[in-house]
Amino acid sequence: MSVRAAIGVALLVAAGLAAPFFVYPVFLMKALCFAIFACAFNLLFGFAGLLSFGHGAFLGGGAYITGYVVKMWGLTPELGLLAGMAAMAVLGFAFAVLATRRQGIYFAMITFGLAQMVYFAALQFPFTGGEDGLQTIPRRALFGIIDLSSHLAMYFFVLTLFLAVLAAIWRIVHSPFGEVLRAVRDNEVRAISLGYRIDQYKILVFVLSAALAGLAGGLKSLVFGIATLTDVYWHASGEVVLMTILGGAGTMLGPVVGAALVVGIQNYFAELGAWVTMIQGAIFVVVVMAFRRGIVGELVAFLQARMRKPDTPKPQIGSAVPASPAPAAVERVREA
Repeated sequence: MSVRAAIGVALLVAAGLAAPFFVYPVFLMKALCFAIFACAFNLLFGFAGLLSFGHGAFLGGGAYITGYVVKMWGLTPELGLLAGMAAMAVLGFAFAVLATRRQGIYFAMITFGLAQMVYFAALQFPFTGGEDGLQTIPRRALFGIIDLSSHLAMYFFVLTLFLAVLAAIWRIVHSPFGEVLRAVRDNEVRAISLGYRIDQYKILVFVLSAALAGLAGGLKSLVFGIATLTDVYWHASGEVVLMTILGGAGTMLGPVVGAALVVGIQNYFAELGAWVTMIQGAIFVVVVMAFRRGIVGELVAFLQARMRKPDTPKPQIGSAVPASPAPAAVERVREA
């Protein structure tokens, strides 16, 4: 890790530690949960080039599984989160085996259709509570020791997991596995010609992304004490695409910025009602038109351009340039 990256990480940690003393912790926890969700989606879309329209299934599924095992089985929060991640990893494997048989928009539509099946299953299963949702999910004590009933204690737990997810994704992306993912994203045919079994890589990154999305859903259910159909609805799948593209797909902090922006708009402009959706749409159009690489992507490109040394300017037509000595043949012609 470079010095600049280390400084950036230190500033991020410092800001996270100080934030709950200036901003309402529940809002911050919601933003962090969606940031984890967006980072999980970015691992699949930004670094592997696989656009999923069904990731809301893993957010909602993780919320339901975690909430149920914590409430009904009496498990501690960490075990509930692990159960939610494991269940979403299995569900993600099933999604991936079917969806990776196709590419492009067909891949996206398959994930969308499968997610709708999960939504209707959540609507019918008794343990989900149907339209009422799974309510009164307790936080309990972390490892049976640390009481998470306090908003401040819960916030630092969510912050720790958020930083751990960022570190895990950074390690994945900067590993040989991550290099293959970028090769698949940039030129799938060439990756196949080099001998890589890209279907296996696609399935594995899909499973990892689904498990992390399940972690985000499980944390959200513990923070708010409820898991509802909203989390598993197709709207959640659309929101995570919006967050990732706004912040910058293929960057580490882009999804975090996008999630904070979307959640902030929903929170502080909630009194405007349906106009919130129009505001989100307007911001999305502006960013796509003016910042093709997203907010963080354009900022990184600008800073890299400023740090790069300028090339030696080439002489332009009509500019004053020093005359070079004429060839000997030309001199002889002039003497004649």
